[in-house]
Amino acid sequence: TRIEAEQMVYDDVKQVKTFTGNVVLTRGTLLIKAGKVVLTTDPAGYEFAILYAAPGQLASFRQKRDGGPNLWIEGQAERIEYSEKTEISKLFTRAHMQRMDGPRVTDEVNGEFISYDSRAEFYSVNNTNTGESKPGGGRITAIIQPRVDSSKGQ
Repeated sequence: TRIEAEQMVYDDVKQVKTFTGNVVLTRGTLLIKAGKVVLTTDPAGYEFAILYAAPGQLASFRQKRDGGPNLWIEGQAERIEYSEKTEISKLFTRAHMQRMDGPRVTDEVNGEFISYDSRAEFYSVNNTNTGESKPGGGRITAIIQPRVDSSKGQ
């Protein structure tokens, strides 16, 4: 893992690392950009990350997906939580995610809250940042492209 930031505070007893100021984290194909990142390591060694956007911006991540040579997932929100143990990402407030095949966007979702399980490739999109959909809470949008069957040719 490579992390660039303007400041780091490390609490070895609590196993919490806090990076602030134009944070860029790279781990394999994962690229994270945020104003602040808090990494907590549990007793089993799993990391839990919370990404906070810099004022007026969005925190973001981009990661390669399984299943093909150029499949990616990207996400943006004011706050993003990721559990290494469950491989679930939760995006809060002005949340946006898109799956890509090279430069082509294949699926795109927007809402106030998005939960994405990368193991199951399962989305849940809600109209409030509490993770619940409520009447009058706003609208979500989803753009889902038809799948290309490579066996039929193009």
